[in-house]
Amino acid sequence: LFLAGSPAPPAGKEKKTPRPIVIDRYQFKQDEAGYLDKRRQHLILLDVASHRTDPLTSGEFNEYLPSWSPDGTSIAFVSKRSKDMDRDENYDIYVVAARSGATARQVTTFEGGDCAPDWESRPAWSPDGKLIAYPRGGRPELIEYAVHQLAIVPAAGGAETLLATSLDRNIGSPHWSSDGSAIWFLLEEDRAWQLAKIPSRGGTIERVAAGQRQIDAFEMAASGRIVVLAGTTQQPSEVFALSTTAGGAPRQLSHQNDELIGRLKLAAVEETTFKSKDGTEIHGFLTRPPEFHAGAKYPTLLRIHGGPQSQFVRQFSAEWQIFAAAGYVVVAANPRGSTGRGETFCKGIYADWGNKDAQDVLGAVDDAVARGIADPDRLGVGGWSYGGMLTNYVIAQDTRFKAATSGAGISNIIAGYGTDQYIHDYETELGRPWEHPEVWMRVSFPFNHADRIVTPTLFLCGEKDFNVPLLNSEQMYQALRSLGRDTQLIIYPGQHHGISKPSYLRDRMQRYVDWYAKRLLTPAAGAN
Repeated sequence: LFLAGSPAPPAGKEKKTPRPIVIDRYQFKQDEAGYLDKRRQHLILLDVASHRTDPLTSGEFNEYLPSWSPDGTSIAFVSKRSKDMDRDENYDIYVVAARSGATARQVTTFEGGDCAPDWESRPAWSPDGKLIAYPRGGRPELIEYAVHQLAIVPAAGGAETLLATSLDRNIGSPHWSSDGSAIWFLLEEDRAWQLAKIPSRGGTIERVAAGQRQIDAFEMAASGRIVVLAGTTQQPSEVFALSTTAGGAPRQLSHQNDELIGRLKLAAVEETTFKSKDGTEIHGFLTRPPEFHAGAKYPTLLRIHGGPQSQFVRQFSAEWQIFAAAGYVVVAANPRGSTGRGETFCKGIYADWGNKDAQDVLGAVDDAVARGIADPDRLGVGGWSYGGMLTNYVIAQDTRFKAATSGAGISNIIAGYGTDQYIHDYETELGRPWEHPEVWMRVSFPFNHADRIVTPTLFLCGEKDFNVPLLNSEQMYQALRSLGRDTQLIIYPGQHHGISKPSYLRDRMQRYVDWYAKRLLTPAAGAN
C-alpha cells in the first residue's frame, strides 16, 4: 500500500517553454510543494507477487496516513472532504476495503481535525479491529492553538469517546497494547514529550519512563516490549528498549553518537523559571559556557523557537552547544503561544503577536541579568520562522540588544496575505485585512515602526520559501538599509523554509557565530 499523486499534465510541444500556471484555489501555494493545482494523492494497492497496482481511492480529495486493519482486509486513512476543502481543517477518518472498486465510508464526524495530517499520527486499530484510536483536534476557531485529545471511535462508525477529558495537554502517536486493554501514546508536558498509557475504557493516565528525557517516537511489539527514540540535553537521541510489564530504566540499544560526544566538552544546560512583566510564570533553559566561572558576566544570546505553537524541550541542541563553546550564555524561553502547558497558555497570544510573548522572552534575559550571569551590555537575540518573527518584535520595542539574527520571519503581516501558505489561519485569527485593518496594523508594528530598530540585524531566508516567503525578509532588510542601520540579507538559493543543504546549514551557523562575535565579543569576553 502506498500513496501516489496524480501525474502532471503534459509539458506541451515546446519543452523549453513551461506551461502557464493556472490558479483557481483558495489555498494555492505550499512550501516545497509549490503552487497547488487540482492534482491529488490517492491510495494505491500493490500486489508484491505480480507487481500489479490497483487504485483504492480516486476523485477530487487527498488521502493521508493509511493504516492497515489487523486482519489485513481494510485500511483506515485521513481525508478532508468538505465542499471547499481549502477553507477549513475538517479532516476525518475513513475506512475502505482493501480491494479495487470498494467505497470508502466516513468514520468520524467532528467538525475540527480528526487525526490531522500535520500531527503525523496514523489512525490506530485495536487488536480486534473494532475500534480506532486517534488524536482529535480542538475547536476549529482555535486552529493550531487547540489541544489535541486522545479519542476512540468504532471502526464501523458511531460516536467518538474522549478518554482523558481533563487532560489539558497534547497527545500523539496512539498505539494499542497487544490485548487491547490499554492505549499507549506520546504526551506533551512542560519542556518534554513523555510516554504514557491509559486503560482503553478510560481511567488514570500513567506516565512511563518519565524524567529528564525527551521521547521523540516509539513503536510497540506483540512481545510486550517498546522501543523509544529518546534523548536529553546532554545526549542526542538514541534508541532504547522499554518493557511494558516491568519497571526500571530504559535500556540503550544504539550508540550512534557515543564516539562524538566522548570527544566533546559539553556545556551544562539547566531549566529555569522566572516571571514575565505581568507576573506570568515562564519556563525555559539556560546554557552556560563549558568554562563558566561563577561571578563573571557573559555575553548572552536569547534564542527564540518557531511555531509559535511548539516549545523548547529536553533534547540535545547543537546550536546551544556551539554558541556556548564560543563563550556565550544561551537563554531560551517557552513564552505564551508555546505548547506543553495547556490550551489557555498556548492561545495567550491569539491575534496579539509580539506582545505578551515578547515580554515573556525578555523576562528570560532579565532573569539572567538579575542573576549576575548575563552582561547587560552584550546581549544578542535571534530565531527562525516565528522565532525570526518574534525577534523582529523584540528589537522593535527593546533597544538593548547589540546584535540580532532574524531567519525566515515576517513583520509586515499584510504582505503575507496571499503570498504565503497561511490564508486560512490569517482569516480565522486576524480576520480579513479590509474588515479588521486595525488588527493587521497592530501586529505589523516592527515594519510600520522600523525606525525604532537600532539593533544590527542579519536577515536570512530560503529563496523558494512559501511558508514565510523571502519577500518578508527583503522588506525588513530594505527598511533597515533605508534607515542606514547595520544590516545584511542572506538568501539561500533553491532552499525552502527548512534549509536542507548541508553546506548551507553550515554556512548559516557560521554566519550566526560571526555576526554575534563581531558585535558582542571582546578580548576579555567571559572574564569581566
